[in-house]
Amino acid sequence: MPKTKTLHFDTPRALDQLYCGRDDNLRLAEELLGVTLVTRDGWLRVEGDEPGVSKAERLFSLLQDSRKQGILLRSNDFVRLVRGVARDEEADFEAMVRDPVVVDLHRKTIVPKTLGQKQYLQDIKRSEIVFGIGPAGTGKTYLAMAMAVSALLRDQVKKVILSRPAVEAGEALGFLPGDLREKILPYLRPVYDALYDMIPREDVARMIDKGVIEIAPLAYMRGRTLSDAFIILDEAQNTTPEQMLMFLTRLGDNSRMVITGDITQIDLPRKQNSGLVQAPNILKNVEGIRFHNFSPSDVVRHPLVLRIIEAYERDRENKGGRGGE
Repeated sequence: MPKTKTLHFDTPRALDQLYCGRDDNLRLAEELLGVTLVTRDGWLRVEGDEPGVSKAERLFSLLQDSRKQGILLRSNDFVRLVRGVARDEEADFEAMVRDPVVVDLHRKTIVPKTLGQKQYLQDIKRSEIVFGIGPAGTGKTYLAMAMAVSALLRDQVKKVILSRPAVEAGEALGFLPGDLREKILPYLRPVYDALYDMIPREDVARMIDKGVIEIAPLAYMRGRTLSDAFIILDEAQNTTPEQMLMFLTRLGDNSRMVITGDITQIDLPRKQNSGLVQAPNILKNVEGIRFHNFSPSDVVRHPLVLRIIEAYERDRENKGGRGGE
């Protein structure tokens, strides 16, 4: 028997934000849920059979909860949710949406801005090794560093280790002028910048001097076992498979790792395989390791950055080549 249900929202804009103001999203929901949706002046009327109307209510309830948490809903979030609800598989989505994630750094509080970012933070909380793979501007490195700093401030780990491959200089950092810190600073400047945003500059210097925070190129990880530490490898697309294996096997007791990178920005020689490209195929079934793939819609920088990334993705797909060349 047909049923009609009217859902009311605070303002027309509040309702528009739930489906990103796109009629094609509403049409997709109608198709997948088997209902008719009519919106006007801050209300949504749902018409259809009992199961379809019930699913539509659950969908918009989840979307509303996300918005109230400050999540910036993107079109792909809507599509993911409506497909999950249509298949009665929204339990994971519901747990993700309704479990608040806040990273308290004392100096500032960081909350995820997209559902993709929220899932990423939850993956880091639950797994010993997490890969964050995706385009620039998705927050993959910044959020990993926020979780590392939070773990340090809460005494969950004794040190934070931040590393990057110094691809442009190969392994020959000794030929560059200055001491070790001056040699590697150009490659690790983004790491410092993120740290300074989370911890006062003088505290960062003190922690580095005491070895509580260690910033080093990937080459200096060889031969070590890293225990009681939160370890981040940034720009991992520029590791070779051998370097990736070396890094992953540094994991010690009471430690966790986050590996971040963008496989469209590989700076390795053309014939050299990327360890970040290879890792998901080898490790996809290994318990304790999670892979989180960000999409361009997770970009939280200037809106123009998203459009630039999408244009380059289309070009790369058309040419069938790898990025960064």
